[in-house]
Amino acid sequence: MKRLAAPILIGLVGAAILVALGVWQVQRLEWKQGILREIESTIGGDPIALPADPDPEAHLYAPVTLDGSIGPGEVHVLVSQKRQGAGYRVIAPFATEDGRRVLVDRGFVPVTEKDAPRRIGETALRGNLHWPDDRNPSTPENDMGGNTWFARDIAALADTLDTDPVLVVVRSETPATPGIQPLPVSTAGIPNDHLQYAITWFSLAAIWIGMTVIWIRRDTFARQSEEPLR
Repeated sequence: MKRLAAPILIGLVGAAILVALGVWQVQRLEWKQGILREIESTIGGDPIALPADPDPEAHLYAPVTLDGSIGPGEVHVLVSQKRQGAGYRVIAPFATEDGRRVLVDRGFVPVTEKDAPRRIGETALRGNLHWPDDRNPSTPENDMGGNTWFARDIAALADTLDTDPVLVVVRSETPATPGIQPLPVSTAGIPNDHLQYAITWFSLAAIWIGMTVIWIRRDTFARQSEEPLR
C-alpha cells in the first residue's frame, strides 16, 4: 500500500488543483455574463441628449440622440467585416444645434467606396457614446497623408477634424445614407472565453485522474509480477 501512496497523493492533489481552476473559470464566466448583461442594458436603454461633459467612465456606451449637421471631411479607419472583407469606418465631424462639434462613426463602406461621395448636412442621429481602445502594440501608425487610419484614436481624430474628443457610434441616421452600413456598439466584440477555459481545466482534471488510475494499475501489476510463486 505504501507504494501506492505517492501516485494516489499526486493524483488527488493534481486533480483538485485542476478542478479548482475549472470552478474559478465558471465563477469568472458568471461574473463576465453579468457585466455583459449590464452593458447590453446600457446600450439598449432610452436615449438621452448629449451630456454637457461626457465622461469615459460614467457615459461609456450611453445611448444618445443628436440633431445637427454632418460636416465635410471624413477620416477612414481600416477594418474588416465577416463575409464582406476589408473596408473602412467612416468618421466625420458633426455640428450639433447648440454649436458643439463631435465625432461620429457613421459605419462601414467597402474598400471600393472609400472615396465615393456621401450625403452630408442636416441629420438626426441616434447612437452610443464610445471611447474605443482599438490600438495595440502591433497596430501600424496611421497614414495621415493617405487618409488611412488603423485605429480610432479619439484625440488625434478630434484634432484632425476640429471637434471635441467625443465619439458617437451611429445606430441610425435620419435621413438614411445609402452605401454606409452602421456598425453600432454591441457586446459582440467583447471576449468571453471563460466557458472554454473551464471545459479545458475540467478535461485536464479528467485526463489527470485517468493517467493516475493507469499509473496505479501498472504499479500494482508490476508488484504482483514481482511476488514469488507459492
